[in-house]
Amino acid sequence: MGQKNTAVKIVCENRKARHDYFIHETYEAGMELFGTEVKSLRAGKANLKDSYAVIKKGEMYLENMHISPYEQGNIFNRDPLRPKRLLLHKNEIMKLFGQTREKGYTLVPLKVYFKRGRAKVELALASGKHTYDKRRDMADKAAKREMERALKDRQRT
Repeated sequence: MGQKNTAVKIVCENRKARHDYFIHETYEAGMELFGTEVKSLRAGKANLKDSYAVIKKGEMYLENMHISPYEQGNIFNRDPLRPKRLLLHKNEIMKLFGQTREKGYTLVPLKVYFKRGRAKVELALASGKHTYDKRRDMADKAAKREMERALKDRQRT
């Protein structure tokens, strides 16, 4: 029995999401893509800026994710911003549907990656931060950085 390739190759990340939202839970979902889109993803030509997930008619879609057209794709290329269907279990979709409707959460993609050769997206159940929350996070981060720098300087002497 040979070892399966379990390496994860990250294609793109949405770093701004952790700055703009409180992350409550994360989910891994498969993506329904066409061949030229997969080739573009493997080349790392994707962007998650301003993208989000919505639930329509019992299915989940990723909106506003930009996958650049594949150079050699000619007539087979698709619209870069077309909604991509996400593959989740029905009970997960219904649970997320309830939480986004009742509690005011939103579904934000954090990163797109390949796992065992399949394109996956990490979705986060998130709620928006206010400006003062962002400022507090930045102040905490700066304070932590200062403490680490002071400790490092102290160890050198």
